Amino acid sequence: MDPVMKQTFEGAPAGAGAVYTWSGNREAGQGRMTIVESRPPELIRVTLDFEQPLKGTSMAEFTFRPAGDRTVVTWSMVGEKGFAAEAIHLVLGVERMIGGQFEKGLAAMARVAEAAPRP
Repeated sequence: MDPVMKQTFEGAPAGAGAVYTWSGNREAGQGRMTIVESRPPELIRVTLDFEQPLKGTSMAEFTFRPAGDRTVVTWSMVGEKGFAAEAIHLVLGVERMIGGQFEKGLAAMARVAEAAPRP
């Protein structure tokens, strides 16, 4: 998306209150993600506040479910948008871009988790 995107972390070091902000090119846009609920090892719920290219707020949720010696991670995102925002989202493929970033993040999380020593 944007190899020189500015990213910051603030607030709580982990869990509820932890904040990630980004500001990048037109494709990356600008926004803020705040963890609003964290229930290890079950759930992380975040608020996504988009500033550019479109203003809007969405909620995303990551759930973690044991499956034998693995963990199944599921993410979902919901938000409200008016007709104009819906049209722009369709044209720009915002869901695809955000979904792609979430999928990359989940793949990175899997690599870290799978490389960690098992108890």
